[in-house]
Amino acid sequence: MQRASMDRFIDTIEWIAAGFVGIVALDVFISVLLRNTLNYAIPDSFDIGRLLLGILIFWGIAATSYRGGHITVDLIWANVGPRYQRMIDVFATLVLLFVVTVQTWTLFDKVRVTYNDNVLTFDMHMPTWPFFAVAWAGDVSAVLLIAVRTYRLIFHPDLMHDPKIKTVE
Repeated sequence: MQRASMDRFIDTIEWIAAGFVGIVALDVFISVLLRNTLNYAIPDSFDIGRLLLGILIFWGIAATSYRGGHITVDLIWANVGPRYQRMIDVFATLVLLFVVTVQTWTLFDKVRVTYNDNVLTFDMHMPTWPFFAVAWAGDVSAVLLIAVRTYRLIFHPDLMHDPKIKTVE
């Protein structure tokens, strides 16, 4: 039961990240369409697009962190045995956990400063801190997923394989 609920949590994070990809694509499409057909610019479209892209990046980090879908260099990993591959995976995941945790801490400070300084968008004077807060939530999700990945790599490496993918051995 616990495995199924954790996998649902992981899938939810990935769907949220995918949703932000769709929102950013829709924002860009509508902005370009209106500008090129009606010669009309949506107020704050640049600021909103920029802030949405920031949100997308942090939720993308969350989505790729658990599955290990980020860019890797496997020169050494591919040339060692399974025991050393697992050790490399655990070490790399611990480093990633540390880096993203520090990043999450500093991004929270950015949310706080943006809120306290009442930073607004240019045209409509919308507060920008909610965008930073949603990005920070994505970073928190990344820390949680990396922690789950670390736990599973150390104590339950059999749970690291995607159950939807069948391997032939």
